[in-house]
Amino acid sequence: MLPMIYQELSKFGLTMQEFSDVVAISQMTPGPIAVNAATYIGYKAAGFSGAAFATFGVSLPSFILIMIIASVIVKFKSSNIINSAFKGIRPATVGMIASAVVFFANTSIIDMSLIEQGLGKVFNIGSIMIFVITIAASKLTKLDPISLTLIGGVLGIIFL
Repeated sequence: MLPMIYQELSKFGLTMQEFSDVVAISQMTPGPIAVNAATYIGYKAAGFSGAAFATFGVSLPSFILIMIIASVIVKFKSSNIINSAFKGIRPATVGMIASAVVFFANTSIIDMSLIEQGLGKVFNIGSIMIFVITIAASKLTKLDPISLTLIGGVLGIIFL
C-alpha cells in the first residue's frame, strides 16, 4: 500500500522525504500505517476535522470489507478454493512488503542530497549501519519495534 499511498499523496505536493517522515511517525504510534498516515496528513491539511475525516475515510471501507469477508469465509473455511487463494495471497503479500522496502531504501540509505548535486546514487553509510544494527537487534534481542525505532532515532541524532 505504501507506494500507492505515496503516488496519491504526491499529487498534492508531498515529497518522498516528507512521506518517509510520515511513515516513520506512523511506525512509532500504535495502529496501521495507512490510518496513522491519513490522520497525520489530514491534520496537516485541515486540522482536527481533517484528521477525523481522513481517519474515518481510510478506516470505514476496510471495516465494511472485512465484515463481509468474515461472514463469508466462515461458511467456506474448508473450501479448497479458499485455501488455495490464501496460499497465493501469502507470497503476494511478501512481494508487496519487499516492494515497500525497495521504495523506502531510496530515502533512507541513499543520500538524496548527493543525487541532487548530480553525483549519482551514493549510499549513506550511517543509515546503512543503523539498518544493519536494527536488523541484528531485532533478531538477537527481544526489543519491541517501538524501542528499535527510538534507538534508530537516537543513532540518527548521533551519527547523521
